[in-house]
Amino acid sequence: HKDLGLNILRDGYAVSRRSDLIIYSVPAVVINSAVEKYGRATKVGAIVAGQTSVKTPEVQAFLEHLPDDTHIVTCHSMHGPNISTRGQPLAIIRVRSSDEHYERAVHALEALESRMIFLTYEEHDRITADTQAATHLSFISLGTAWSLQGYHPWLNPQFISGINNVKVAMALRIYASKWHVYAGLAIMNPLAKRQISCYVESMTTLYKWMVAGNRQEFRTLIHDAADFVFGRDRSHKKIMLDDDVLQQLSLSQVPDEMSRPNSHLSLLSAAVCWYKMRMSPYDNLVCQTPPFRMWLGIVEYLFCDHEMLEQSIETALEDRYTQAEDLVFYTAVTGWGQCIELGSFDGYRERFEKTAEFLRPKLEQGKDLSTMILKKLTNGEAQASMNK
Repeated sequence: HKDLGLNILRDGYAVSRRSDLIIYSVPAVVINSAVEKYGRATKVGAIVAGQTSVKTPEVQAFLEHLPDDTHIVTCHSMHGPNISTRGQPLAIIRVRSSDEHYERAVHALEALESRMIFLTYEEHDRITADTQAATHLSFISLGTAWSLQGYHPWLNPQFISGINNVKVAMALRIYASKWHVYAGLAIMNPLAKRQISCYVESMTTLYKWMVAGNRQEFRTLIHDAADFVFGRDRSHKKIMLDDDVLQQLSLSQVPDEMSRPNSHLSLLSAAVCWYKMRMSPYDNLVCQTPPFRMWLGIVEYLFCDHEMLEQSIETALEDRYTQAEDLVFYTAVTGWGQCIELGSFDGYRERFEKTAEFLRPKLEQGKDLSTMILKKLTNGEAQASMNK
């Protein structure tokens, strides 16, 4: 390592004693124990940051265990490890520092070439809850539903084309990552639990009305949610998902002519959840993550296409095959919801890794596919912006 100009020190004490900038890049669940163990060795005048996805417990750990003569300027790269930092949102959070040390911290973080967003740690946790909690729940529940039924989505006629490609690709992308990346946000952020609970309740209401035949109640709720989130005039989409891109980028091994309709219950529930929480998802695009961008994109795509939305509603209410499939998805969502509500990291890890193992044959392909979709989406929006 010394040939590369690197000097790997023995442990966190050795690092803390001599470093001017220290970044705790550890899972959120162990941030307190890590800072408790090594924080007291922090060099006088050093700047300390963290990269956990939940800032409240991180900041509490820093304030409790770091010496008073240190400076706290923390951060969060709001994307996964498989995405380049360039141009991605980077939250910068000043907790306790002099102006000079704050400027030094910001200057050091400029090396990531990210788009800096300056927040308080409370604002950060609210925004990450709003953008990531239900998003991750939906994608991991899709994976679990496929696993419970014992068939892969690329062999399922309900997941052949269009926005279903995005669902499959993003679910695989998440399961190609580490479980703790998502567990910390879901379990340790109390605001995330609130949105997860609302998403589960929204889906429960919709599914009960589907099987009970409450057609008018179902339709009214969907259209009320649509009007609140997307407005009555839905001719101008804000996230430009291209039809050709959605059709071309697919892992499906099923011929198009064998395609079956899909209720898109996961997407309907998202809109109802936002409606019930009186929350506009567009308010949080400044801190968007790749999964949230795609999640909002496909929800918008569905709700801004009258014919597709109508087919989704009719499929949910009339198609017995789809209702049976959605039962398994509903079971997966409620199971994940209970696991998160109980605060079980062990349960989260076991569920996540079991599903990831089932999906392993296509995890890398799914990650590559989702990266291609994100790049094409970004390029398309950049071009659209230039043409205005």
